[in-house]
Amino acid sequence: MKFLLFGTGDCYERYKKWFDINDIVALLDNSREKQDTYIDGIIVMSPEKGIKQVYDEIVIMSFYVKEMRQQLIGLGVDENKINHFYDLHKLIRHKGMKRPVQYYQGGEEIINPENISGRRILLLSRDMMLGGPAIALFYAAKTLAEHGHAIVFASMEDGPLREKLLELGIPVVVDENLQIETMEETGWTAAFSLFLCNTINFYIFLSKRDVNIPVIWWLHDSSFFYDGVDKDILRSIDRRNLKVYSVGPVPEAAIKEFMPDLSVGRLLYGVEDALKSVRFGQNDTSVAANALHSPVARFVTIGYIERRKGQDILINAIQALPDDIRQQAVFYMVGQNTSVMAKCIKKIIKNIPQVIMTGTVGREEINNILESADVMICPSREDPMPTVAAEAMMHSLPCIISDAAGTADYIKDGVNGFIFQSENVSGLAGKIKWCMENRDELPKVGIKSRYIYDNYFSMEAFEKAITDIMDGI
Repeated sequence: MKFLLFGTGDCYERYKKWFDINDIVALLDNSREKQDTYIDGIIVMSPEKGIKQVYDEIVIMSFYVKEMRQQLIGLGVDENKINHFYDLHKLIRHKGMKRPVQYYQGGEEIINPENISGRRILLLSRDMMLGGPAIALFYAAKTLAEHGHAIVFASMEDGPLREKLLELGIPVVVDENLQIETMEETGWTAAFSLFLCNTINFYIFLSKRDVNIPVIWWLHDSSFFYDGVDKDILRSIDRRNLKVYSVGPVPEAAIKEFMPDLSVGRLLYGVEDALKSVRFGQNDTSVAANALHSPVARFVTIGYIERRKGQDILINAIQALPDDIRQQAVFYMVGQNTSVMAKCIKKIIKNIPQVIMTGTVGREEINNILESADVMICPSREDPMPTVAAEAMMHSLPCIISDAAGTADYIKDGVNGFIFQSENVSGLAGKIKWCMENRDELPKVGIKSRYIYDNYFSMEAFEKAITDIMDGI
């Protein structure tokens, strides 16, 4: 079977392993900078040129599947030939493609069914990077281990969280086959008596399972991440012994669009209180953190720079501010800055010296930045429950939040934070202007935002919630 792979970004890097290079006719990408170059020895073409090649299937290697599918159909591609990387379980069935499983901290001994004694919990993550869902599951693992549960943390992809888990004495399994296999096909999971699956990515895994084993499915995903999901498979999942929880209203609404009668509970994540053990901002020498110590109003936005996160809305709001107001502020944009949107923003801010893009920074530096800022802005078009908002509240930092972010459910506008209508540029500009004209009021708002963290996102609140769930199974 011959393939065209549409998209050469993060998802391509994550899923390219499932294709024999000799079966890939070409890579497709809308970036003119990439077209007519080679990636992994494969020619990159424009979609218009690529679809003229001889191929059997096109696989979209991106979460922007809706737009890319429409583009291909508009070019005359047969819709039945368009697939998403979620469909790899149907396209890649070669036994020779199975990936070796990696075991750490005695994981191979623990998963041996002959060694079973008592309840064993398997936590399943999409990856072990430093994104919100993976960090949330990391803290779940830490909490359950501290309560004496026998747990193993498994992931589709390796990442920096592995070392942190091993430091806690938690066994880790890295199994890339989880990307395309069901529970029935993943033999080593038979040793466990309870599963905690994280995110919609595990819907294929759950589509064929032993219903005698209880499963907790913890959803963090907005509707954006459902565009590539096979809705028939999703609806066919057996609900016996399945308990579904959401980190807030956004993921709940996303899955209920397709399973309206599904019972969904609420399980917010926990964020460890960095202020208990470290005094941030005292000795940090990074450019970003030191620059925040300034007499001007300091605003910060943290997150991958992409349309979904809405940084372009923030730029438009900054441009809408009166000159005298804007010149009294500095706006730090922290996060991966090589995306298409980031490149566009870089061009725009050449004429806006008040905006500084820092690029990606480490977790400790993020805490330093939040400790030194005046206001955190979350301008997202959709955001299930941004971890950085909870982290900001932990630092008693007032937040300006789009009403499309799940955190807005816990904010009373003007009291313990600020809410603006998603994509409303003038509304966001107005909130920024108020904060600058009332800087003396910001510490009071920040203190009240800390109450939100304590009551809903602290490790104490999370520990009670997850132990109650486990005790009830």
